[in-house]
Amino acid sequence: MHFRRLLPLAAAAFAFAAKPAPKPKPVPLSPEQRSAQLIVRRMSLRDQVAQMVVAGFHGDTFSRQSPEYRKFAHLVGDLHVGGLILTNSSQYGLVRYAEPHALGVFLNQMQKLARMPLIVASDFERGASMRVSGATRFPYAMAFSAESDPTLAEADARFEGLTAAREARALGIHWIFAPVSDVNINPDNPVINLRSFGEDPEQVSRMVAAFIDGAHSDPQNRVLVTAKHFPGHGDTAVNSHVDLPQLSATRERLDAVEWKPFEAAIAHGVDSIMTAHMVAPAIEPQEIPATVSSKVVEVLREDLKFRDLIVTDAMDMQGLTRQFNNNEAAIRAVAAGDDVLLMPPDPERAIRAVVGAVESGRIPRVRIEQSVARVVAAKIRLGLMKKKLVDLDAIADELDTPEAAERAQQVSDRAVTLVKNVNSLVPLARSSRPCLVVTREVRVSATGLRMAQELQARAPGSKVVVVDSSLPLPALEAALGDASACSAVILETSVTASDTRTSMAMSGDLGMFAARLTEGPAPVALVSLGTPYLLASFPKAAAMLATFSPTVPSEIAAIKALFGEIPITGRLPVTIPGLAMRGEGIQLAPRP
Repeated sequence: MHFRRLLPLAAAAFAFAAKPAPKPKPVPLSPEQRSAQLIVRRMSLRDQVAQMVVAGFHGDTFSRQSPEYRKFAHLVGDLHVGGLILTNSSQYGLVRYAEPHALGVFLNQMQKLARMPLIVASDFERGASMRVSGATRFPYAMAFSAESDPTLAEADARFEGLTAAREARALGIHWIFAPVSDVNINPDNPVINLRSFGEDPEQVSRMVAAFIDGAHSDPQNRVLVTAKHFPGHGDTAVNSHVDLPQLSATRERLDAVEWKPFEAAIAHGVDSIMTAHMVAPAIEPQEIPATVSSKVVEVLREDLKFRDLIVTDAMDMQGLTRQFNNNEAAIRAVAAGDDVLLMPPDPERAIRAVVGAVESGRIPRVRIEQSVARVVAAKIRLGLMKKKLVDLDAIADELDTPEAAERAQQVSDRAVTLVKNVNSLVPLARSSRPCLVVTREVRVSATGLRMAQELQARAPGSKVVVVDSSLPLPALEAALGDASACSAVILETSVTASDTRTSMAMSGDLGMFAARLTEGPAPVALVSLGTPYLLASFPKAAAMLATFSPTVPSEIAAIKALFGEIPITGRLPVTIPGLAMRGEGIQLAPRP
């Protein structure tokens, strides 16, 4: 073709190439978002920032003349914080759970003081019983994944989500910080562990999605649910409550493993995602917590296309406070793109610091307005503008209904997993008189009490010994005495992930005591109510069972399984190094 004839074609091609790419169409705002924007524009800067703060409380009711009441009245009535989060306290070494009606009374008091309705949160990872007495006692997440029938397991996770939502709204709780969406790959993980649904990202994704679907299934009891802890806390061996963990996975591994459950959560309409106090070099090259990293938030917003609330993990945890003080942590988290500051150590100072950062130009005002619009839109979506008070007369009707209690027991029964059974020790012989050894990590605890009651109901006169980590080895051995008098020893352990643990080994001399028991004259049936990984520490135990939960229904399930009253059908949701692979589990029919 002649050169001159090519010129028009070339010019046209150049013009086409030079055209700017079409801008993406803006996503239309929902009615809640439009209303929220109007409300936010009428707020002062200080009130906008205060709406981003959620402060902690324990659910007690106080006299209006008490310092405690005045503290919360100041937070809510004067500072106008956006919300409160219910946490446990402790007394005499025991965890204290909120009493339902006292909780409702307190929340009504605070809501009456609030200019903008408070959004009230709590973890509720295993339902309301995690923080409130008298609620349905579901087991830990890993117990659900131990059920051998995946369809039934997902149905149970949906039921748990539905029940958690109903009980939460009855109590005045609107925001659930669950489900845990971490893939627990590391057996030494001291803070996630059995709070996770397991080590397989596909299975975890299905269970996370099921919980979210259940929690959203009753429009009359709408709650916000939260996938946590992004970018993934399952492959760490450091507790972020006491130090700064590092997730050393590559970006490719993160895409393939850690982020799968978060993607599933987003696809199923999760309302919020919690960032973790951990270093993730594949995303953020600076050695700073993900909580204060704009690059981590960018992954959520741009790569995972998440458009709703991003909330920090508790800002009083040492994974954050060791590096940044109260003010700097709050400023950095907001600048990074977090929408909600959860439990800053000093809420009032945090609010002042963020306001100052906006006034100095360090944080753009629009950054604040974006987050507050999401917070207010969530409150509108929850119906808090129309009804914010707790119906105190209705609380008892919603908590621990017979249907929910029965379902929680069924899940616990189906979760029991038999990993080892030398000489068919399980089920125990009808005529056996086993001894039960309950080991407790702390001196004051109720763990194992129900196991003892259930055992003695079946084998009256059976010896029960309760020991704890404060005792030296000679005292531990003296407590049991001559083990040869026992037809078998049921050895209970309950090492669980917590905000204070730095190791998943048994505390004090308990580990040595347990090991010596397994070498003694009586066969040992080792029952781990806590982490299943602990079973590998005692290879000489004749039988090994895992319940994946130290809750009362799991204690009942363990005794029923040992006596052959229920089928043992559980399968491991995780690999126990040196002992068993994920998916394994000895199946036993019930005794005729």
